Amino acid sequence: MATFLYRLGRWAFRRRRYVGLLWVAVLGVVAFGALNASDPPDDSSSMPGIEAQEAFDLINERFPGTEADGADARIVFVAPDGQKITSAANRSAIDALVTGTADGPQVADVVSPFDGRGVSKDASTAYATVTYDVKADDLTDASKQKLENAIEEARDSGLTVEAGGSALETEAASGMGEVIGIALAAVVLVITFGSLAAAGLPLLTALLGVGVSMASIIALGSALGLSSTTGELAMMLGLAVGIDYSLFVVSRYREERAKGHDPQEATGLAVGTAGSAVVFAGLTVVIALAGLSVIGVPMLTQMGLGAAGAVLTGVLIALTVVPALLGCWPNAVLARQFRKGDGRVSTAGGRGRVGSSRIRLGRGRIRLGRAGGSVDGTQSLGIRWARFVVRRPVPVLIASVVGLGALAVPAMDLRMGMPGDEAKSTATTERRAYDALADGFGPGFNGPLTVVVDAEGADDPEAAVSEISGRLADTKGVVSVSPARFNKAQDTAVLSVTPSTAPADERTKDLVHTIREERPATESAAGATFEVTGTTALNIDVAQKLQDALVPYLAVVVGLAFLLLMLVFRSVLVPLKAALGYLLSVLASLGAIVMVFQQGHGAGLFGVEQTGPIMSMMPIMLVGIVFGLAMDYEVFLVSRMREAYVHGERPGEAVVTGFRHSARVVTAAALIMMAVFAGFMTGGESMVKMVGFGLASAVLFDAFVIRMAFVPAVLALLGRAAWWLPRPLDRLLPRVDVEGEALAHRTAALAAPAPSSTPTPASSDGDQQDPVRV
Repeated sequence: MATFLYRLGRWAFRRRRYVGLLWVAVLGVVAFGALNASDPPDDSSSMPGIEAQEAFDLINERFPGTEADGADARIVFVAPDGQKITSAANRSAIDALVTGTADGPQVADVVSPFDGRGVSKDASTAYATVTYDVKADDLTDASKQKLENAIEEARDSGLTVEAGGSALETEAASGMGEVIGIALAAVVLVITFGSLAAAGLPLLTALLGVGVSMASIIALGSALGLSSTTGELAMMLGLAVGIDYSLFVVSRYREERAKGHDPQEATGLAVGTAGSAVVFAGLTVVIALAGLSVIGVPMLTQMGLGAAGAVLTGVLIALTVVPALLGCWPNAVLARQFRKGDGRVSTAGGRGRVGSSRIRLGRGRIRLGRAGGSVDGTQSLGIRWARFVVRRPVPVLIASVVGLGALAVPAMDLRMGMPGDEAKSTATTERRAYDALADGFGPGFNGPLTVVVDAEGADDPEAAVSEISGRLADTKGVVSVSPARFNKAQDTAVLSVTPSTAPADERTKDLVHTIREERPATESAAGATFEVTGTTALNIDVAQKLQDALVPYLAVVVGLAFLLLMLVFRSVLVPLKAALGYLLSVLASLGAIVMVFQQGHGAGLFGVEQTGPIMSMMPIMLVGIVFGLAMDYEVFLVSRMREAYVHGERPGEAVVTGFRHSARVVTAAALIMMAVFAGFMTGGESMVKMVGFGLASAVLFDAFVIRMAFVPAVLALLGRAAWWLPRPLDRLLPRVDVEGEALAHRTAALAAPAPSSTPTPASSDGDQQDPVRV
């Protein structure tokens, strides 16, 4: 693979104009498709294989012309202090709203508070329900405007009026996540490279990749059923990995130029070595994201495939556009100290003679030892840390395991669900309506259960429904059961069951399970069957489905990590160490999410106004995404260690050499990813905020604890055993040259001096040095 990518890099360098025109054409085509694409489909709430979804489907079948998940609005009225909602003036204002809304476009039904049970016991609060015959995304502006005008007129009467439901749902603020992430990434790149051009190139290519990916998602949205939420994760991951993959290639290019290679050869070597790791790391991310489709949740499938496409685009750009841009400006990405001259390296602060073991640059020094030291002298901190870990591996290993293990403990209290209006800001009308209903009618009023009774085979459908209704009302934890609503055929009825506890309360989940466990006896007595659905039950079922899938998916991902790393590193213990480290970082990040978003520790620091269960899709998304990111750092760091070991260094020296070459770049890549992910926490959407926090914390733990402490400590303890592979496996496994060993042999052969050539000066440790040519 390294040889093929080497040739690809050289080809892109030579044919840079064609490569640039090709990608500009690709961007133009997908942008044209996006501009002319039809609106994307609604966010899919379909969850195959769960009872709540089957009940929704039954309602849609037996109640034709209505949608079980159609738009609705619950208008909440709160009387001024000392007044009753039933007073003549207040009742008149409410009746006016009901009458004015009923003849609105797309309205299916309006229920007045005074026609049923819409007034609280103390008569301080009331609510009216407006249902529509279309989904929320299909509501016209005229329908929304008419409802909003009616609400404003009611407020003018002195009533406090708030609106919940999906019809007038407030759009969450998008925040400045992308801008903040890019700005912080730019700062990290400038500090890392010391060059604006070197910092700008990864940003430019990442933006190109995100542009192509997002335009493709929009263009193909209607044809492939990609909803609007698909792009959030694709943008987040595409931006992060796009910057990182380009960063690795540019960093290796600078390193090869410092060794004396001309621009075209350095580009080929950079793409052949760092590019090999980019391909492998990108494929692991793609496999993990695409694997989300096997879980059977349409929204997860869409998000996973969209993000996988964005990552794949980032890989292709790193392998083609980056070398093409290096061909256009071969010296621009180098540090400012390097200028074309007469065989010397000049700086603003001094000169150093090339060929000696040290080059003085201003106030600092660069060591060009046998391991290929840094060309800018800024990796000394990483080298000192690596030597410290090699000398004291046991304390470092214990500290890293204990620290991450302590952070992982809260994950044992993980409760999964879907955040509703209770998780929104108090500045939104939905949250205020939620609180008003909870105060006036009890906490369970915001999460009623919908029970659909199939009495098609019953002798007396009404009696059967009455029997089921009575038994439900007698169930512990049920406050009330609404009158039955029959379909036209009178063979199906819908009941609304109000729990005594809030939708996200664990006792509500227990109530749903109790109703289902007692169902056989109830159905036998009534002679009819029933199913439990509604938003609350749907969230409970989805959470249970994803929780059941979490462990098998985690096992598949860990097993895949083990096999892939065994293939790359030709070792058994290195993949085992990687899998254990990955588990530690994932569990620690899950624990951090539980601490902040569920238990509320430090919630205010991250703008979390309401704690509750963790979003059902979060754990399984975290497992898949962090797997790919963890493999990025594993490959880029450990491959340099293996390269040094294969070339004859002792295990401890190989660890230090790996840090010398990779630690600073991996650190910069991790900081960039953290910046991008953390930037998305500035938005108002709780789901995006939780995803951003979870991914940022996972990168923090994996890059700075696992890769910088756990990995070198384990390798130092294992010594030569770390690279052991049984002979049968060695013969069986195909060889994947991620380290570019074939290119190293090729370069050594080409660099062999002719008999008449002048020998290069030797370094202080006896190794010959390549001249630094720029």
